[in-house]
Amino acid sequence: MRIRVSAAVVTGALAFSALAVPAAQAAPAAEAVKLTNIKVNGGKDVVVGTTAKKTFTVTFTASHSTGIYPDANITVERGNASTTGNILLPEEWGTGADACKSVSATTSNCKATFVVDPQYDLDNVDAATWKTDVLVQSLEGADLESTNIKSWRLQRLSKLTTNAAPEPIKKGKTLTVTGALTRANWDTDKYAGYTSQPVKLQYQKRGSTAWSTVKTVKSDGRGNLKTTVKATADGSFRYSFAGTSTTPAVNSGADYVDVR
Repeated sequence: MRIRVSAAVVTGALAFSALAVPAAQAAPAAEAVKLTNIKVNGGKDVVVGTTAKKTFTVTFTASHSTGIYPDANITVERGNASTTGNILLPEEWGTGADACKSVSATTSNCKATFVVDPQYDLDNVDAATWKTDVLVQSLEGADLESTNIKSWRLQRLSKLTTNAAPEPIKKGKTLTVTGALTRANWDTDKYAGYTSQPVKLQYQKRGSTAWSTVKTVKSDGRGNLKTTVKATADGSFRYSFAGTSTTPAVNSGADYVDVR
């Protein structure tokens, strides 16, 4: 018998259920199950916009001298799901698919796939550090239950624009460079200005591949950016945001300016 949960995503308490094994194997062994090479989303932050679903995986290697039971409970959770947190269950839950597949007599590679729908699963408070919970069992009955084998970040997708004007412009004249820094708002399913954030204005001279920082501008109460610079030579301008714990770094597209 395999213990599964039919829902794809839930918010609330989830109690790990013991994986059923034959009675002769029920006694726990002294040897512990070992987990290695644990990765969430390949080691990258999980970044989600306002409408598109985001798919990511949790992968790890499990080993024990007697081998690894093919079933496993793998979930991801923010905070305390039984009170104010959020918990996501893998797509495989309820399908009968095994999470762990043996690669030798003692070792299995384990994988769970998660699909996040920002319009259904997320609120802005979910942009935070999440944890990965697992229950893995050996064929002999030893188990490893962990409420946080790996922490990772769920972030709100950011966007950034740049516009330098007027174009073309005479050398020595003043350019006005505007833009906007926005990020996904999971409470409204729209993009909104990311306010009071330091953003670098960068310049790339024509023929060069390097960007240099001209100055740092702070976004206003609507996420808008605006500053002025002197036109010196043909080249491109862009804004560059370094990111925060809840929002990834982003560079705008380059706006080329013809200086005459």
